[in-house]
Amino acid sequence: MKLVVVGGQARKVGKTSVMAGLIRGMNALKWTAVKISHHAGDADGQDTSPADELPAHLDFLLGEETDPKGRGDTSLYLEAGARRALWLRVRGGKLARALPALLEALGRDEHVIVESNSIRALLEPAVFLFVLGEPGGELKASARQLLGRADAFVAVRLDPRSGAPLRIPEGKPVFRVTEGEWSNPALCQFVGERVAATEI
Repeated sequence: MKLVVVGGQARKVGKTSVMAGLIRGMNALKWTAVKISHHAGDADGQDTSPADELPAHLDFLLGEETDPKGRGDTSLYLEAGARRALWLRVRGGKLARALPALLEALGRDEHVIVESNSIRALLEPAVFLFVLGEPGGELKASARQLLGRADAFVAVRLDPRSGAPLRIPEGKPVFRVTEGEWSNPALCQFVGERVAATEI
């Protein structure tokens, strides 16, 4: 499995849209796309809405999206051209327990792209992209710990080297994208080169 992870500064920063932009821009790789949502007090719990909450008796729930015309993020992945789209909902602190089920579901899928910060602590991706939004915006605790582990930054609506409070590590590339486009050839080339150089 060749893995790309897309994390980010906070909720509503554009992670899902950047994922869809990459899937669209690198469609020949026939991606399997995964969204991980956290629940009940986890550091990433703000990525969910009350309607998406897990049943009380479950630590995680894994499903596959089949409708590219649906309203959820996983439908956006399919609409962008993903071959498959999975949604893992997991209770706070239980991601490691859910990981075997996710890996089994991925099976022999060659190119996998995951929207999540926390998966970065459990798996080593070919590339980890960190999406930045407005200067001075919220920075999740889980995100703060990952700044130094990002391979590159994707900046939406800002120049992150001009007045942004986040300190981007020296030598890390920054790719600027616009709303509506959400990707660009340079970003796709960077990801493609990293993925191509990764052994399965």
